[in-house]
Amino acid sequence: MDRRQQKTRQAIFQALNRLLETKRYEAITVQEIIDTANVGRSTFYAHFETKDELLRTMCTELFHHVFTQTLPREAENATVSTATQLEWKLGHVLYHLRENPWNIQGILRGESSELFLSFFKRYVTDLFARYLDAFPADVPEDFLLHHLVGSFAETVKWWIARDMRPEPEVVAAYYRKLTVRPM
Repeated sequence: MDRRQQKTRQAIFQALNRLLETKRYEAITVQEIIDTANVGRSTFYAHFETKDELLRTMCTELFHHVFTQTLPREAENATVSTATQLEWKLGHVLYHLRENPWNIQGILRGESSELFLSFFKRYVTDLFARYLDAFPADVPEDFLLHHLVGSFAETVKWWIARDMRPEPEVVAAYYRKLTVRPM
């Protein structure tokens, strides 16, 4: 993608973000996105087939960035427990969600929340799959993974509803206390 296309795409992302500051996702029209981004209809549709595809692309780019970032060097220390590594990683994810350039709170306010959460859960599933040994549970692995992903998604919704307070590392510690049993 050339720079002009990247700039147009970014303008469309920013337009949706600005609109989410004042409106629910489902109330936003493609025309409003086009007008706010100052692009033509054919330009919008050259990049995205639908408004949902725009949201899907924004989520994919956000989550790819959030979940591909490496842990701080101290978190990768071999002497640190897997459970502690996971707690640091969850805090890291929450910090990225809080500092993202898109309006997560606006996305989660309406019908779009399920679409957003479905993308989020795909990435969280991959994260938790790498840390299953931190959960010494005598249950099938797929059940455990489903439980962890669902409970973390609900934790994120709770945290966002509280204006992203308390701090991410505190929320990650809460989550760890409720899910990780001492070995």
